[in-house]
Amino acid sequence: MPCFLFRKQKLYQITAQEEKHMDGKKTPLYGVHVASGGKMVEFGGYCLPVQYGTGVIREHMAVRTACGLFDVSHMGEILVEGEGAVAYLNRLLTNDYTVMDPGQARYSPMCREDGGTVDDLIVCKKAEGSYFVVVNASNRDKDFAWMKAQRSGAL
Repeated sequence: MPCFLFRKQKLYQITAQEEKHMDGKKTPLYGVHVASGGKMVEFGGYCLPVQYGTGVIREHMAVRTACGLFDVSHMGEILVEGEGAVAYLNRLLTNDYTVMDPGQARYSPMCREDGGTVDDLIVCKKAEGSYFVVVNASNRDKDFAWMKAQRSGAL
C-alpha cells in the first residue's frame, strides 16, 4: 500500500535570487518538493531538497515511525545484462546477488581490489540475467567508467 506524508505548514517559496543561483536540472518531483516546503539546494547538478520546514528531527522521526520518500530521479542508472550478469555483480560488489527474486533490491558498497570503497549503490533485479543499478548522482560517470573497466565475459 502506498504511503504519503503530508505536512500542514507554510510553503517554502523560492525567491528569484535563490532561483538564479540554482542552475541545476529539475527532477520530475521538483514542484512537489517546493510545494511541500523543501529547502532547495544544488546537488550533483540537480535542484534537490536538503530539508523541509518541519526540521530534520521531525523528518527523521517520521521515517523511523511511519515512512519516507526519497527522490531518486537524479541518480545514475546502469543496466547490467547478460549470461554473466550475476557473476559480474558478485565479483564487483560486496553483497551476494545469487538468490534474488525479480523486483527485489539490495544495497552494497562497490570496492576496489584493495578494499577501499568506490561508491555505494543499489541493485534491483529486473529478471534473470537483468539488473538495474542505481548509483549516486555525483559519481555516475566515475562509477560507470569503473564498472566498465571491470567487466569481462558474457555481459
